[in-house]
Amino acid sequence: MGAAPMAYVLWDRFLKHNPTDPKWPDRDRFVLSAGHASAMLYSLLHLTGYDLPIEELKQFRQWGSRTPGHPEYGLTPGVEVTTGPLGQGLANAVGMALAERWLATRFNRPGHDIIDHYTYAIVSDGDLQEGVAAEAASLAGTLGLGKLILIYDDNQISIEGDTDIAFLEDVPRRFTAYGWQVTESIDGNDIDAVASAIDDARADTSRPSLVVCRTVIGYGSPNKAGTGGVHGAPLGDDEVALTREQLHWPYPESFTVPGEVREYLTKAVERGRGQQSDWDNTLSSYRENFPSEALRLQDALNGALAPGWSSGLSGLFDDGRAISTREASGKVMNAISDAVPNLIGGSADLAPSTLTILNSEGHIGPGNFDGRNLHFGVREHAMGAVANGIAVHGGAIPYASTFLIFSDYLRPALRLSALMEQRVIYVFTHDSIALGEDGPTHQPVEHLMSLRAMPGLVVIRPADATETAVAWQAALERTEGPTALALSRQNLPVLDRETLAPAHDASRGGYTLWESEGSDPQVIIIATGAEVHTALEAARTLDSEGIATRLVSMPSWELFDEQPKEYRDAVLPPSNRTRLSVEAGATNGWARYVGLDGASIGMSTFGASAPGGVLLEQFGFTAARVVEEARNLVNGG
Repeated sequence: MGAAPMAYVLWDRFLKHNPTDPKWPDRDRFVLSAGHASAMLYSLLHLTGYDLPIEELKQFRQWGSRTPGHPEYGLTPGVEVTTGPLGQGLANAVGMALAERWLATRFNRPGHDIIDHYTYAIVSDGDLQEGVAAEAASLAGTLGLGKLILIYDDNQISIEGDTDIAFLEDVPRRFTAYGWQVTESIDGNDIDAVASAIDDARADTSRPSLVVCRTVIGYGSPNKAGTGGVHGAPLGDDEVALTREQLHWPYPESFTVPGEVREYLTKAVERGRGQQSDWDNTLSSYRENFPSEALRLQDALNGALAPGWSSGLSGLFDDGRAISTREASGKVMNAISDAVPNLIGGSADLAPSTLTILNSEGHIGPGNFDGRNLHFGVREHAMGAVANGIAVHGGAIPYASTFLIFSDYLRPALRLSALMEQRVIYVFTHDSIALGEDGPTHQPVEHLMSLRAMPGLVVIRPADATETAVAWQAALERTEGPTALALSRQNLPVLDRETLAPAHDASRGGYTLWESEGSDPQVIIIATGAEVHTALEAARTLDSEGIATRLVSMPSWELFDEQPKEYRDAVLPPSNRTRLSVEAGATNGWARYVGLDGASIGMSTFGASAPGGVLLEQFGFTAARVVEEARNLVNGG
């Protein structure tokens, strides 16, 4: 209620959008970062002509409705991004604004500004208290994202009461220090003052803008306005009646929209159609004058991969040189860079270690959006959230990289990648205790299992360079959700595909890499990542002892589980209950594949500081240990 006037001004006077085509590429983006105010957004969508009937508003927060408690991307027409976890929407808006500048730089031509729109977000006190907001705002100021405008609903109320119990900083000065244009002390109920401030923000295209609007939460409620009691809680029938009286609202029935209000606000449909028609004319001229650029733009907006895009991967690792999967990943990225020109991203100040630089491409930096290498700084959380904003904007495929251990820092953003089903590729390196001397603070133990527990996320831990190439191919071709690649620091042999199963079998998530000849396996060993090599040595030793063995490489649980039952049963026959898993991480969850009669070699403690090879030996990741455990299983020990 307190934010409604400034939202009205934005939507009525500034927002470029077409309610009849919510996916028009050159529309302005609007993000309600304060997702708990979703009822206001649904009201705006309904009143301006989106396909959101008033019956949906009456089913607010109910099963099966398109008006959930917090806005959800893909569910409600006009909702640009899922918000609710505070700070995320602000950071997503930074990603959207970055995507707009990147596409405009690549595709606009003189007289043909085919990409030219603003990103607006309404943010709350709670948003600005979250660390991810600070990270993202700092990055936006550094880059100079001048077409990003935040409207700050400064009502000075949080759930526990006045914000001064925990939040006394000078927000305008903070954003000034970030390099933003700041307009402050705007009365949120003065629509002309709000409009003037937005005009000023739009005029400065060299800096992002923060418009600080002083508002009253629950405005109009005689007993609850300006209090924490109206934050996220209904007013109640009695207070609603009193509020109608105080606001001189003469309509006693709920969900009443006066005819003149509906007539005025639905003018957004005609206005939006006209704006899109003008853009269509520009697009037609653009296609005529710049046909190749127009085709590339269309492919980028569609998220399409060019036919034969992966041909550069053929023979990439034929030299057989031992190579870490992080280095193999970097080679894959550079081999496909020209064929996938909309792949952009970077790391949280770790590119020399994660090896995620596109060597032939330029770098995105302050005021420069001509490259494809992003530098997120030491801002993992913002990195994930900005990548989400790039993905939902459209036109680019983002990747984000850090050490696997630091996936903890960006997990809320990664979860939203999965919830929104966005193609974001997370490149997590240094995937086990084998990273060595940095010690347990940097050695992931529980992280693989933690990521596998997240619905909608595909985790791939390749065993060698050839599986890494397959992993990247799977990640890029997967359009309905994020993929996390878990990559080794240490060098690994390239598996000899002349004597082993072909690498492309890894695309099925799990496959028989090697097995004894001539008889059914007495034991099945299942391994991932670097431990596949240890398991292969052990399997051959067992075979030499007369124990028929099958080795299954299982880089991805999720991809394996998607396979037909017939395939899964062929790889892991239900009749064979003698199974052993080997993975340098927590063992929780492996029972789904090894069963109650099987066993798992893994980590049950944190690591230690020592060379990686020493740690693997001390923690029991040796072929001798695998052989011993397998023998015990076969012998019923």
